[in-house]
Amino acid sequence: MKTFLLGTVAAIAIVGTATAADMRMPVKAPPPVIAPAFSWTGCYIGGYVGGAWAADDATTYAYDLVGVPYGGYSYKLDSSFIGGGTLGCNYQPVGSPFVLGLEGEIGYMSLEGTAYDPFLAPGLYSSSTKIGDWYAMITGRLGYSWDRAMVYVKGGVAFVDVESTFTTPFALAPAFSVSDTVATWTVGGGIEWAFDMNWSIKAEYMYIAIDEGHSVSQSGFTFLPVSRWDHDISGIHTAKVGLNYRFGGGAPLVARY
Repeated sequence: MKTFLLGTVAAIAIVGTATAADMRMPVKAPPPVIAPAFSWTGCYIGGYVGGAWAADDATTYAYDLVGVPYGGYSYKLDSSFIGGGTLGCNYQPVGSPFVLGLEGEIGYMSLEGTAYDPFLAPGLYSSSTKIGDWYAMITGRLGYSWDRAMVYVKGGVAFVDVESTFTTPFALAPAFSVSDTVATWTVGGGIEWAFDMNWSIKAEYMYIAIDEGHSVSQSGFTFLPVSRWDHDISGIHTAKVGLNYRFGGGAPLVARY
């Protein structure tokens, strides 16, 4: 009996000692959570609103029947609301702050202006110019990012619908008009901030260098001593704010602790 009691006490002592040793061992902390660094890589779709205004006044030059200048006069084009959509893709190399992109844009814009001819029976004849009702751009983009903030420049080609008209009081030929779609260059830049892994907002300025002239020639029976009217227009300034949704939402560049 004594032997059994002594054995039991010894076993309890050994178990207690092992348990105390286990309790004194340090507990290893779990590994830190790895957060992905933000990346601008991915394709996106977005919308925007803003305004547009002409860089300079429109000008009409009249020429007589033998082509001698008859007179020139200028008039302002009204500013315009603009709004539309964008579709594009970005690529940001791993570990680089630079972002390369390609973007398409299409939207509404309508700048108009009208003035009476001050030389040919003032108050009866008028010239008008209209830019719109639509425009489009295809541009490349180069950005520099600080994580979720990016500044960028962009440039490419723009397409703008332009119409020029000379109106007369004669019923047989009340108006001479010409309209076409102008392809020209555009350049600008902006700033964009991603407030979410998928969503970003931007503010952007673009210049559209129209620099286009239209010759409107008379037709019909009008008795006018003028053969044609040249309508000259200059560039357009645009400013907008927009919201983009990026598919895939900020794939990680590198692991960040």
